[in-house]
Amino acid sequence: MVLTELTRRRALEVLTLAAVGTTGVSADGSKGEGEGHDHDEGGPTLNRFATSIIGAEVTGMFITREGRFFFNVQHPDTDLDGEDEPGIVGGVRGLNINDLPKDFPSVQIPAGDDDDYGDGDGTPESYDRMVQTAMGSYQPILEGGTYIGDDERLGVPKTPGGEHLTEGVWPDFNGYVPVENDGDVQEGYLFTNWETRPGMMSRIHIVSEGTGPWQVLDAENVDFRDVEGTWVNCFGTVSPWNTPLTSEENYSIPDTDRWNDPAYDGIEDVERLAKYLGHEPNDEGVYEEAYPNPYRYGYIVEITNPIEEPTPVKHFALGRSTHENAVVMPDEKTAYTTSDGTARGFYKFVADEAGDLSSGTLYAAKAIQQGPVGGDPADVGFELQWIEIGHADNEEIESWIAEYDDVTQADYTEGETSYITDEEVERWAAGNAEDDRVAFLETNRAAGALGATDEFRKMEGVNIRRDAEIGDHAYVAMSETNQTFLPNDEADEEFHDEEDHIQVNGGEWGVVYRMRLYGEGERCGKRTAAHDYDLLRMEPVVTGGPNANICGGCPYDARPDSKSTVCTDCSFNPAKESEEGVVGRGMEKIETVFTRQGFDPSTTIANPDNIVVMDDGRVVIGEDSSLRGHENNMVWVYDPDG
Repeated sequence: MVLTELTRRRALEVLTLAAVGTTGVSADGSKGEGEGHDHDEGGPTLNRFATSIIGAEVTGMFITREGRFFFNVQHPDTDLDGEDEPGIVGGVRGLNINDLPKDFPSVQIPAGDDDDYGDGDGTPESYDRMVQTAMGSYQPILEGGTYIGDDERLGVPKTPGGEHLTEGVWPDFNGYVPVENDGDVQEGYLFTNWETRPGMMSRIHIVSEGTGPWQVLDAENVDFRDVEGTWVNCFGTVSPWNTPLTSEENYSIPDTDRWNDPAYDGIEDVERLAKYLGHEPNDEGVYEEAYPNPYRYGYIVEITNPIEEPTPVKHFALGRSTHENAVVMPDEKTAYTTSDGTARGFYKFVADEAGDLSSGTLYAAKAIQQGPVGGDPADVGFELQWIEIGHADNEEIESWIAEYDDVTQADYTEGETSYITDEEVERWAAGNAEDDRVAFLETNRAAGALGATDEFRKMEGVNIRRDAEIGDHAYVAMSETNQTFLPNDEADEEFHDEEDHIQVNGGEWGVVYRMRLYGEGERCGKRTAAHDYDLLRMEPVVTGGPNANICGGCPYDARPDSKSTVCTDCSFNPAKESEEGVVGRGMEKIETVFTRQGFDPSTTIANPDNIVVMDDGRVVIGEDSSLRGHENNMVWVYDPDG
């Protein structure tokens, strides 16, 4: 469809009419306050807020100060034909999530959410094609690939000649920047990442009244050509000074040495980026005149001037990595960045000046295991020691990057590299390099060379609550705790690490960790906080799978409060007999699941990804899973206080 332009006045007229009847409606049709079960027991709880469309990842979770909740439907596959469909940028209407009752009844998984989708015909039922929410209702705002004027398609980069290079399947981060709030009227810009090669970010101008539906006023794609394009724009946050921070999740970094090899496995992606930049191959198909520089991709990118004229600025000073996310602390100086993938680092950046990420000191974490070697993920935490990697500013780093701008495919020689070599990394780590380019252009290799931990596995979203204070917590998702998380003697050889800092008997279900925000001079064990908002320890608070430390989403009980084996303490555990000797109180389907697997997988988290912390400290967890019981990915709300 073609985007229809509306005046603000007309949009408000539409919203006033549409807002009628949009008070919070739960999945079972009840209105207003949730009807959770009464409980005397305390402790953390886990409730299921939403289920997504079949085949889709939950992305783009963002909560505005006014309590409006956005999240996206990435790569849905409603027909299960293996063909991804356009992603959906959307949000919840009819709900201020800041007012979400703590004991809201969990939305239930679709009845067809099993291997045969209910009736055995292998076809998803209608409820698998819907986003279901416990309260309010999901509103698609725009689909990826929608034509938005001037032959532009939402979230789709195109060449200077007008060729569209990707499909609008992969929306990720959402960041909302308000224009004004006039009474109940909320107007602003919704920035959305598109996780493609080359990458993209869109900006949708929206307005709403109260908790009513969002009306689209206009939409456009952000132009990244002035910074040589962007690459796999993943999760992100909005800075304390209201600028979106998009993360370049550059999975190609370990293959930088072959970036200009015409036979490189990922060459199609690089050449698509070359086309976006307007580069052309010669008659033999070789890019010999101009070619993308790998050291220009893999950074945190700030969108400055987001309201008047959004302008991307790549912050080289935060290091080059497979960035999943960056979050800036309330001091406006300290930032933490996570990296997706296998054998990655966890980084801290301390800016020289508040509100300016262009210059500062970069650190990498060394994880010191606290708990049994080979222990269960729920029993193992880590102290964090921060190792300084280097200090620089964007301008200096850009001068090092520019030295590789003229490298093309014509320069590739089999068995050699046109880029930074292992020998250069070793000289730098020994203190014999002329400059610090290794620290900022090959950050993961630099961190490992200095003894920091490069064994983190699928480290996803990291976040804090708005206006967090010393003593609050940051939360981070580890989507899987296998491979490099395992002790060397348990892992495949390709995942061995010489240091073997992390030795956990992990698996594929994932963990959410929390990290206290320490004030300068405060101590945690043997560590002392070097500055405000320092992180000194990670501890698991939500683990998934058969050894989960908490479960939720029980069909009868919104707060089972299980603290050991999943559901064993729940009075509605389908594996238990009632006083009358009836197993599972008639819940034969779930009883069968327990008999076969020993637990109900749908009542635990699976592959946590996006993390958002509510103003009251509750943690919203979005999934990216294909594990059994999570065919429809879920959105959970974890309450650390119960």
